[in-house]
Amino acid sequence: MKVYELREKSREELIEMLNGLYRELFNLRVRHAIQKLPNPLRLRMIRKEIARIRTILREDELGKRKLISRQVEAKTKSKKGV
Repeated sequence: MKVYELREKSREELIEMLNGLYRELFNLRVRHAIQKLPNPLRLRMIRKEIARIRTILREDELGKRKLISRQVEAKTKSKKGV
């Protein structure tokens, strides 16, 4: 997923994605230890995706870039409907 696509997601969505990627990385590492993986480059891709998400979350913590929160999204949607 591209960085601009990740920045459009809320903090909660990014944390959920991050947890899923960590699970997938763990499973791939276990499978890699036991057998040959059909796509070994997937390990590298997952690590890079985790780094992207963690960077975006850290930017949000430091205040460099703000993520969209669910409350703000709900307010803007309700204003557009009025």
